[in-house]
Amino acid sequence: MLNILLRALVAFAALFASVDALAQDAARDYPSRAVRMLVPNAPGSSIDTMSRIVAAKLGDALGQSVFVENRDGAGGLIGVEAGRTAKPDGYTLICASNGSMLIAPLLKKSVPYDAVNDFEHIGSFAVTPNVLIVNPELPVKSVKELIDYARANRATINMASAGVGSQSHLSGVLLMTMANFESLVVPHKGGGPSVNSVVAGQTHWTFTPAPAVMPFVKNGRLRAIGQSLPRRSAMLGDIPPVADSIPGYDFSGWAGLVAPKGTPQAVIDRLHAALMKTLDLAEVKDGLAKQGAEVFTGSPEDFRKFLAQDQASTVKVIQAAKLQAD
Repeated sequence: MLNILLRALVAFAALFASVDALAQDAARDYPSRAVRMLVPNAPGSSIDTMSRIVAAKLGDALGQSVFVENRDGAGGLIGVEAGRTAKPDGYTLICASNGSMLIAPLLKKSVPYDAVNDFEHIGSFAVTPNVLIVNPELPVKSVKELIDYARANRATINMASAGVGSQSHLSGVLLMTMANFESLVVPHKGGGPSVNSVVAGQTHWTFTPAPAVMPFVKNGRLRAIGQSLPRRSAMLGDIPPVADSIPGYDFSGWAGLVAPKGTPQAVIDRLHAALMKTLDLAEVKDGLAKQGAEVFTGSPEDFRKFLAQDQASTVKVIQAAKLQAD
């Protein structure tokens, strides 16, 4: 009986060794054809544009073309799920963002994936800060002055948002929660209308991605009083972090790459190395900067841990906003 058991163990070990060898062989030849990058966002969106900037040079680093395929819909759920269920061979990548990986799943009751546990994490590549803007007729020139003004004018001050559950909505709720003040939230159909409402004085303040608002700041139609990164940003000049006034405040957009669960580790390592090489290129850094983004890198494990932390933070913000999954 013991001999039979030993023979079975040896056979299993040989089988696993054979499977591992096949995986290593596949990784050694990877990539031998074009790689697909699924983008769960509409063509022309910020995430789409950034993914194309990265994809073009990532292909050069891999020695094969990387082509972008847009699969938008349901806040990004459709594209992410299409990537999750793809063959885990390294030929399908997913451009992940906080909208599609964290916010949209938390606002839906039945979502078949978890951002932390159901993917292989390749690495982050960009962070996109939001800018806190006010109508210039509002008598505030700093985050502290906005908080004081809001507390004194609780009945009349309001905040524009790009829609329920949008980054502008949640970043504003986080500020109100952490700073202990209130503003009526006025939802709009997108970031453009929400910014325009602040320009027109219909609403008083909002958060919005930097590229959408800096022209208005430069021509004096809006005043920027803070930004959402936890540190100073060369890209945003002298606009101070909200965290200077509200320690711990941090709510920016981000983008990274993940792959289907089970993609061989050797392939993930190859992809990560190629991504790091891509993000070191001046033209990629410049291209991302034009989209209001900074290069944001780390190891695959760094990205997984970041997702876990951001997921926990997003849950708290959604609870503070009193949003219910539908």
